[in-house]
Amino acid sequence: MTDAVGVNRRRVKGRDAGSVGAAACAWAGGRESPLPCVNGVQKNPPMTSAIRHVTIDSSDAYALGAFWSEVLGQPLHEDDKPGDEEALIEGAGMLFVTVPETKSRKNRIHFDLQPQDRTREQEVERLLALGATLVDDRRKPDGTGWAVLADPEGNEFCVERSAEERAAG
Repeated sequence: MTDAVGVNRRRVKGRDAGSVGAAACAWAGGRESPLPCVNGVQKNPPMTSAIRHVTIDSSDAYALGAFWSEVLGQPLHEDDKPGDEEALIEGAGMLFVTVPETKSRKNRIHFDLQPQDRTREQEVERLLALGATLVDDRRKPDGTGWAVLADPEGNEFCVERSAEERAAG
């Protein structure tokens, strides 16, 4: 678990890593961690490479980019126009590219969305109105769970509870 200042606080045998000294910097199985360790707390080293974009193949880059632009409330790049082979949501680091192949299987990676200003149910309704489809409903009567949706090209994503809903229990 990484805290607000980027410190990785691992739990060791049920105890907080910060309270168990050097043993907290060992990985499972007793292997020593290659990460820097200060007073039993691992510090994450600087990244050697940064992810610039998550690139999403599509049959219509602009149309799919426009859908996700509405989902996230982030604009497409000002240079993007209908028919372009690429579309960028710079603020979200999402690049859509037109490819000849269609989606043929379940995604190996997907987005988990957390509503920022509404409930999960309100967000699911909003996304369905934008053109998403409900693929699998994992919401439970006690309020936990999530909804699996697909964008207009069939790419699955999940909608989880908002932070406020999580805090309420």
